[in-house]
Amino acid sequence: MAWFDFFWTAAAIAKIEEHGLTTEEVEYVVQYPEDTETSRRTDRLIARGVCYNGKYIAVAYEMIDKVTVMPVTAFMPEPE
Repeated sequence: MAWFDFFWTAAAIAKIEEHGLTTEEVEYVVQYPEDTETSRRTDRLIARGVCYNGKYIAVAYEMIDKVTVMPVTAFMPEPE
């Protein structure tokens, strides 16, 4: 498990709440991802994984420094 500090903006909190998610769920997936990649469109990092409550979540975020994560948005992607 990676350890991170999370820097939350009001805009990011509003976005995840619109998608029915909490800050705790988002932080969990960033710290315990099933996979991560860099978005080709935005160059932001994306973590995907199953949360402790069974929700499959994708999180777009930026690394401010080596230990500080700034979530941008998160959502539950449609199954492929």
